[in-house]
Amino acid sequence: MTTLLAFLVALGLLIAIHEYGHYRMAVACGIKVLRFSIGFGRPILSWRFKNNPTEFVIGLLPLGGYVKMLDEREGPVDEAERHLAFNNRPLSARAAVVAAGPLANLLLAVALYAFVNWAGQEEPQPILSTPVTASVAERAGLRSGERVLEAGAQGEELQEVRSFDDLQWHLTRSAMEGERLRLTVQSRPEGGVTREVELDLSSFANAEVNAQLFRTIGLTSPFSLPVIGQVQAGGAAQQAGLQAGDLVRAIDGRPVMDAAQLRDRIRQSTPAQLQVWELERAGRRQLIELTPQAQGEAGAAVVRIGAFVGAPPAMVMVRDQPWQALVGGLQRTWDLSVLTVKMMGRMLIGEASLKNLSGPLTIADYAGKSAELGWVSYVLFLALISVSLGVLNLLPLPMLDGGHLMYYLYEFFTGRAVSELWMDRLQRGGMVALMAMMCIALFNDVNRLFG
Repeated sequence: MTTLLAFLVALGLLIAIHEYGHYRMAVACGIKVLRFSIGFGRPILSWRFKNNPTEFVIGLLPLGGYVKMLDEREGPVDEAERHLAFNNRPLSARAAVVAAGPLANLLLAVALYAFVNWAGQEEPQPILSTPVTASVAERAGLRSGERVLEAGAQGEELQEVRSFDDLQWHLTRSAMEGERLRLTVQSRPEGGVTREVELDLSSFANAEVNAQLFRTIGLTSPFSLPVIGQVQAGGAAQQAGLQAGDLVRAIDGRPVMDAAQLRDRIRQSTPAQLQVWELERAGRRQLIELTPQAQGEAGAAVVRIGAFVGAPPAMVMVRDQPWQALVGGLQRTWDLSVLTVKMMGRMLIGEASLKNLSGPLTIADYAGKSAELGWVSYVLFLALISVSLGVLNLLPLPMLDGGHLMYYLYEFFTGRAVSELWMDRLQRGGMVALMAMMCIALFNDVNRLFG
């Protein structure tokens, strides 16, 4: 229920903002708007405002929306209102109306990011856990307990890293750009020797952005102590005598530095093989014997001990002043827009996997998960989807706003509109392209959620 409600709220808000951008620009350009609709199909709710000719409608199918304007191409127009028709307005006005929808989504993303930046949120401190074995981070020499102070792509000015989320954003952007990322790290969180490390992410330019990407880079989670959390009844941990609050110091004589390393050691364990764990409990060291268990289907079994691992990471409040928050919102929206366009271009020429396309099922799933994590996560989810919607609609594909802007660009340079014959051909081609994208996205959704 939470997933469905969060998805409908997100969809309704983003569609409403998009269509409102078209509507407000049309009114500003002196165009008569006949209907403003959120959703398609039979109206389930409609109303009018005094001295406003527009009918506002909520349709039965919440899968989009539209703004219907007075237009001689769609029906007879009274002579007295010809100057209010969309097709009779100057080229600049028509282009502005079409562009206003996607731009409204991008402005919404700026506002949402700025609001989160200004309101502030608790985020994990940028203190590193043990890098994944044989990863880029391990080869670069990064170590558990080091704090990242600054980050920046090669050739760019280093920027302060205030949280682990900040670090992951730098990693994501540099990986998608295929760049080398420079990090300034401090040997201890409270202070210590400072050095510069370079991560070579040039081979990640076409990688899919997911948890596996961060695992390959080697920085999957912030530092947290290797403390045992809730112990499950009947599991290997309970049978061995592990208790919540136990601090794991070593396994089979090999030191354990943090929770990430402990989880890796457990995953790499041989099932049913006895291990000697060195613990610290109530200030005292003690040894226990534990035998990990394999759980799951044959061929996909995972080694577990039947207990949660890891203490909560150290947190920091990240908050900006209003002006800084706005600048940060603009920067994040711009960066995401550029990365989205580049990723779509790479998919088009076959340099990036089509698995990066997501459809309504994945969006709904993420909407529900983000809503359960709290309002900040949900607002950030809305901002991300708003950027994607804005950029998608600006693509030069017939049927999209960007396709209409492409027509107007042709009209600007040639002085004549696209012929009806070519308009029909392009619309058909655009419909085929969009249907293909939707099918691929839906296929990816099914694979992610049920595969």
